[in-house]
Amino acid sequence: MSKGLLHHIEIYVSDIKRTVDFWGWFLEELGYTSFQEWEGGQSWKLHDTYIVFVQADDRFLDIPYHRCRVGLNHLAFHANSRQHVDEMTTKLKEKGINILYQENHPFAGGNNYYAVYFEDPDRIKVELVAPE
Repeated sequence: MSKGLLHHIEIYVSDIKRTVDFWGWFLEELGYTSFQEWEGGQSWKLHDTYIVFVQADDRFLDIPYHRCRVGLNHLAFHANSRQHVDEMTTKLKEKGINILYQENHPFAGGNNYYAVYFEDPDRIKVELVAPE
């Protein structure tokens, strides 16, 4: 057991199909593998950590997610290198995924902070950051 390491994250989403289409390729590019799949949800696992996406009930869809409200702001993942960030940025653009902070990309996080920022279908901000 790895004391203190993240075990899993569970995120409720507005459209599980769009979410699976979006996150599946991205997580698999980072080395995650499909872990569990059921009606209304799916998860991916890397080593001892997994990420779960679950379809929210209709009764909870009236107020959309916004990262500036109380709760999750964004998820940040390690990239292997700056080249990895660049390759993933190209793939994101090919898929029509909006790159955030384009005017400062890839240094939107600061001078030596090399990353790409984008949003999932529910506008959860995602970051892929190269090692310094």
